[in-house]
Amino acid sequence: MNTFKLKIIASNKIFFDGEAQSLIVPHVDMGFEGFLANHENCIMPVETGEMKITDSNGKVIDAFVGNGFLEFLDNTATLVCISAELPDEIDERRAQEAKERAEEELREKHSQLEYYHSKANLARAMERLKVKNKHHI
Repeated sequence: MNTFKLKIIASNKIFFDGEAQSLIVPHVDMGFEGFLANHENCIMPVETGEMKITDSNGKVIDAFVGNGFLEFLDNTATLVCISAELPDEIDERRAQEAKERAEEELREKHSQLEYYHSKANLARAMERLKVKNKHHI
């Protein structure tokens, strides 16, 4: 199968750097967007959620991805994101606490900006828990 160069850069690490057969990432407007070798050139936002990488050997890597953007140019994909974690790297207790904190913040009266921050924190925590529980590692 054809491959493309994929580099995923999270705020604290290089999550992936190698050849891939496919990449599926959460998209703001379309649910999910898939990429194969020789995809048309594009730049797109990436939403918080679950991503799936199939490496050059056919191994499927499921992971959590935080907000960011992806550039696909000349058969090279570069994803820059807030965070990227494998299911076994997600601290379930910490994610649950973050979820509960965000839910409490949403119940309190805050400015509109604080409301949107709390809503984003809740979405991020819930997606982490979903990825962790789906792969139950």
